[in-house]
Amino acid sequence: MTLRVDQRIGRNAMILAFAEGKEEQFIIEQLEKNRWQFCKGKVGSMEMQKIVAAIETAAKRQGIVKEAVYREMHALYHAIIEALHGVTRGQVELGDMLRTVGLRFSIVKGKPYDKPEEGEWIAVALYGTIGAPIRGLEHETMGLGINHI
Repeated sequence: MTLRVDQRIGRNAMILAFAEGKEEQFIIEQLEKNRWQFCKGKVGSMEMQKIVAAIETAAKRQGIVKEAVYREMHALYHAIIEALHGVTRGQVELGDMLRTVGLRFSIVKGKPYDKPEEGEWIAVALYGTIGAPIRGLEHETMGLGINHI
């Protein structure tokens, strides 16, 4: 099992989440060249379920996952939770701890391995700010979750 260097799914998801302008167009061209599915969005909340719902909704609306296919929804959910562990530094809580986030997210789905039988994988990348629910009292944060489908 060899991970293709040009198709590191987590790296591509993080770059897409970070990218703006010309950088974003370049990474989109690379993702399309690799025939990967992807989307990007924004979410901010003090409530974890709203963040999960926003990411799941984007993935369903863009056709990255099929709501009726359990293994796809299950893989997406676990990738989201893993990414949130990074954002919240292991304590996956927000409002109860008086924390809020403003995040950009990306979702990338594809086949990062050279053997087709390794199947599809999904990555969720989060980048933004976390802190007290007072503007100016936040700092940067990021998280990445990757799961096989």
